[in-house]
Amino acid sequence: MKLIIASNNNGKIKEYKALLSAVGYSEVLSLKDAGLECDPEETGKTFEENAAIKARALFEMCDCAVLADDSGLIVDALNGEPGIYSARWMGLESDDDKNIEILRRLEGVKRSERSARFVCVIHFIRSDGTEITVKGVCEGEIACQPHGEDGFGYDPIFLYGGKNLSFAQMSADEKNAVSHRGKALKDLLEKLK
Repeated sequence: MKLIIASNNNGKIKEYKALLSAVGYSEVLSLKDAGLECDPEETGKTFEENAAIKARALFEMCDCAVLADDSGLIVDALNGEPGIYSARWMGLESDDDKNIEILRRLEGVKRSERSARFVCVIHFIRSDGTEITVKGVCEGEIACQPHGEDGFGYDPIFLYGGKNLSFAQMSADEKNAVSHRGKALKDLLEKLK
């Protein structure tokens, strides 16, 4: 079966391809792979609303199942920032710039007050138009400096569950087993069976 993901983020597409093949989606395509451009304005005030906006816009253009997610990092000491604006936070382009800005803002903040969580909401629309929404959350904290070479986005500064390992230091399998996206996908896979 064919599925188009409302993203061109290579790291995200790779994670989805690995997990969705298990439920029969052998052809998982990014927007670019499908030759599509779909970038609706994300006017929602929640991860759920933005994921639905993206999925519904893409579904209007396709004759197959689609998936969109909205995910981000919530840092308690920053009043929930970057939150739903994680991908476009403060107009900063690169992941490194965003990570540096978070670390700069948290200078002097004690480890016990650096709690954070990754949130991922997936909005899936089957080829028949049936919609499914799932959510995954992964608790952790913000490191004092980046760690690791793997992963993408905020992975180098996010320490998972009180451990001293960032998501960028974990293998793909380790990360998928505990991450916000992995948890949301696990829930989605159960609903797709």
